[in-house]
Amino acid sequence: MITINLYSVLFLVFLGLIWILEVWLARRQFRHVRLHRAQVPPLFQDHIPLAAHQKAADYTVAKLQLGVISNGLGVAIVLLWTLGGGLAWLDSLWRELGWNDLGTGIAVLLSFVFIGTLLDLPVRIYRTFVLEQNFGFNRTTGWLFFQDFLKQGALMFLLGIPLAAGALWLMEHAGSYWWLYLWLSWLSLIFLMMWAYPAFIAPWFNTFTPLTDESLRQRVEGLLARCGFKSQGIFVMDGSRRSGHGNAYFTGLGNNKRIVFFDTLLESLNSEQIEAVLAHELGHFKRRHIFKNLIMMALLSFAGLALLGWLSAQPAFYQGLGVGYPSHYMALALFMLVAPVLTFFLHPFLTYLSRRYEFEADEFAVKMTNGQALAQALVKLYKENAGTLTPDPIHSAVYDSHPPAPVRLAHLQAQGAR
Repeated sequence: MITINLYSVLFLVFLGLIWILEVWLARRQFRHVRLHRAQVPPLFQDHIPLAAHQKAADYTVAKLQLGVISNGLGVAIVLLWTLGGGLAWLDSLWRELGWNDLGTGIAVLLSFVFIGTLLDLPVRIYRTFVLEQNFGFNRTTGWLFFQDFLKQGALMFLLGIPLAAGALWLMEHAGSYWWLYLWLSWLSLIFLMMWAYPAFIAPWFNTFTPLTDESLRQRVEGLLARCGFKSQGIFVMDGSRRSGHGNAYFTGLGNNKRIVFFDTLLESLNSEQIEAVLAHELGHFKRRHIFKNLIMMALLSFAGLALLGWLSAQPAFYQGLGVGYPSHYMALALFMLVAPVLTFFLHPFLTYLSRRYEFEADEFAVKMTNGQALAQALVKLYKENAGTLTPDPIHSAVYDSHPPAPVRLAHLQAQGAR
């Protein structure tokens, strides 16, 4: 039986407020993009044809419409899990088996995540095989999509079982400061995963082959030497198996760092432009953005787990969110549902930091390579990835981790990239 209390009211107020804000922001973005659909911004008129600009506008609107539907479904699902009694039902289902608290908790948490993945599956299928397909980006086959789904499910169980077991054991045996020990364990796991991802996880989904273009390799190695960046190799990823979008990044930690180019990126940019894009990515390394992001993540997770430590000891927290049988695993499940509601209002601040880092990385790239080549590469990527050139300023400030295209290009020009 649901008990309406202060936690229920606060939860409903914040959930409703966020949904209203999301719809309002989406409407602003929709109107702004459609309003500027008929004309390419002056900065891009010599580089992007009107047809490509209109495709980007239509692609943005289509993603926006799907996002509104997805967010609405997400709100309904959260309500069903909490005040709708979904978590309480799932808990009672597993407790009927008579397992101990640890086994029941692991089963509840994994089934909760798995059911959530299944509920999200229709939107993922539509996004891949309808939206992305309609705009010419999807290259994923049904069989590949199914394989990815199975692999992701296997990873969820392989990693989820020890994670859930460790967290629940700490909550049960580590005293009132269990959340602090869990935070330290979580940070250790993050660093381990950053180290292991490029060599042990990423190859499970994609094929990585050493860069064979000798001229490009020498150019890239020269850039790495100038930047003082040591890596375990320069690799090309078969991103074209799934999508027409292109990208480049470096991944890993310590002595296990790798430079990775999507094959689609190598097909669309020349060597000088690829070098400039990589210089931007290395700018994040040299300006210590990865370290700063890790510090921010650590602080936010510390605050979140400290809050969970307090909430988990409040019976009203469980009762107000539809759970009549308090337990450590129910505290974790409820917090997974509540955390996005609590963190939504951090988006503008985190977006601001991310944009500042992007500007700093661009400035570094201009110093290390040809700034004009970076500007040309960005224009090509905006065109080929159908990124909108005219986002709504407020919507962009809340959601977009990168500055709007005209702002970013103008900043590059101010750095001498003309």
